[in-house]
Amino acid sequence: MLSEPRSGRLTSWGNALFSGLVSPDDAVLAVVGDDAVHRVEGMPGESAPVGLTLALGRLRALGVTGLRIALPAPGHPLGLSGPPEFNARALETGEAVVGHGAALGLVPRVREAGPEGDVHVEVVWDCLPVREAPPADVPSLGEAERELAEALREATEVLSRLDVAGSGPVAEAAIDAYRARAESGRQVLAPGYPPRAARVLALAQRVGALVSLAGTNGHGGAVSASEMAARGEALRPVERTARRAQVAAYNSVVEERERGVR
Repeated sequence: MLSEPRSGRLTSWGNALFSGLVSPDDAVLAVVGDDAVHRVEGMPGESAPVGLTLALGRLRALGVTGLRIALPAPGHPLGLSGPPEFNARALETGEAVVGHGAALGLVPRVREAGPEGDVHVEVVWDCLPVREAPPADVPSLGEAERELAEALREATEVLSRLDVAGSGPVAEAAIDAYRARAESGRQVLAPGYPPRAARVLALAQRVGALVSLAGTNGHGGAVSASEMAARGEALRPVERTARRAQVAAYNSVVEERERGVR
């Protein structure tokens, strides 16, 4: 979880667009980011892929009033509501966007081309039917914040107990560098999100980064296969908590609207 999911950007800025807080051009610019281009394939009424600006306008015309993110993993269909075909595609990619107000969802396909250092990235979003039902296992912002505080303590304790190199100052420096890159020149969330959502998302990214670094920053003292497996098993609930919190943050605008908070 060392990079912002594209589905997160689309959810966040799509919600700001649907709420009338940003222009279509600004929303699309933020969603595309450093990618070359984003297109949407399978949009109802279109026989060929269309640009993201047209696709967002068409989704709104079809009744979509908000967007939710899904970040599923094997055994954990986080944010999904079916049908099985959509869930399978989202699980394969690890992320998806689900429309609120119309039964449509989007799953990204990323294509990379070009030499190292000059990679050209194109993203095609497949528009597919979804089931209109509550998304799976999404906590409230308050629940996510409480769970994250505990997860951060657990992650630190686990990594220290297993003598993992990724739990020390090197990991902290790597996390700080990641956060600086991620937040440089952009908002954590688009306009219209409550401050608590931004706080929860930032903490979720930090916890997720710590878990990711533990798996890529050397073996530390866990040199045997059994010890490596124990580390993964111990950190799996922490990683799940971080993903749940990310989903809660990105989806908070739609969830609060449904509860009549805003």
